[in-house]
Amino acid sequence: MQFKGYHLAAAGIMLCAAAQAAPVSPAASAPSLHGLPAYPVGAREHARAQTVAQQGLPVGELAAGAPSRYTVKRGDTLWTLAGMYLKKPWNWPALWGMNMEQIRNPHWIFPGQVLVLTVTDGRATLAVGADQGIPQVRLEPGVRSEPLPPAGIPTLDPQVIGAFLTRPLIVEPGQLAKSPRIVALPDGHVMLVPGERAYVRGDLGEAAHFDVYRPGRPLRDPGTGKVLAYQSDDLGSVDLLRGPQGKDRVATVNVRSVLREMGVGDRLVAKPPRQDLDFTPKAPARPVHGLVVAIGDDEHQLAGRNSILALDLGRDDGVERGDVLTIERPPHAVVDKTRKGAPTIELPEHRIGLLMVFRTFGHVSYGLVLEAATPIEIADRVRQP
Repeated sequence: MQFKGYHLAAAGIMLCAAAQAAPVSPAASAPSLHGLPAYPVGAREHARAQTVAQQGLPVGELAAGAPSRYTVKRGDTLWTLAGMYLKKPWNWPALWGMNMEQIRNPHWIFPGQVLVLTVTDGRATLAVGADQGIPQVRLEPGVRSEPLPPAGIPTLDPQVIGAFLTRPLIVEPGQLAKSPRIVALPDGHVMLVPGERAYVRGDLGEAAHFDVYRPGRPLRDPGTGKVLAYQSDDLGSVDLLRGPQGKDRVATVNVRSVLREMGVGDRLVAKPPRQDLDFTPKAPARPVHGLVVAIGDDEHQLAGRNSILALDLGRDDGVERGDVLTIERPPHAVVDKTRKGAPTIELPEHRIGLLMVFRTFGHVSYGLVLEAATPIEIADRVRQP
């Protein structure tokens, strides 16, 4: 018995099964390949792909210089590969639609797979060349080891955004007030170390594992100065040993790890599940208007390509992971040095970059800058492309 590999079908984003192919229904998932997760395909993306499957892809939608043949290499991402072939990379379902009958799920791509672009009568198709990316595994009686397939290529480079998938922690004002807090340490201690116990008051809910934080830099609305959230300092983690006891409802925790000094007054938040890169680029489903409120997790004033931006929009505002937004410089005053007296004039709003949202909170989100024509500043605007 032989298990055949999976092949890339379009722009490094569309994966097709080499055997037993079947059409994908909205929000369908493909079976796992050697333990790789099966991510869902959104209904909007599926509908777009179906339209292209019926009508074809006009050459005018291809990016200038789209390669006629390309071998996927390690370090490629869904975004960079989509950008090779499309003027608007967030419209990747257009390429998926070229070969829907073979595509099982558009989330898995692998180094070594070959893409061949063909243009006929003003319509473009993208097919798979020689299969070099996924090794075949032949099962025979006896014990035999085979290397696993290479890891799938992510939507964004995890080396760039990895720390922001769990850190820094965004804590909104309402959450801060409700956070359990460390109220006492072992006798004679002023700071905690791993293996020690600490005492906590507050609502722990049903969680057993917690991150410990201290409110850090406030993220403010650039116009009003209102605090939207706090970008908090990560101090370490603790595990619940004993739930609230006695008349004062004091719980006992064990310190698992310490990254910075941890002591009385520091706050607890239940450990969230890690957010993986299980999303694809897309335009927002509805109009989006927001502002850049912070750059990275430091006091940076300017940002460029591969910088992390915090936005004053989150999941409660309709922003989702994978949303691609344009970055625009609002109208601003400059001096016209060509005129006598150097009068002040206003330059119109103009586009200066592009970002992709990769982590969302209630009313704040993080985005990675994909393109930047000029340095990006706090109070620059974001909106749907």
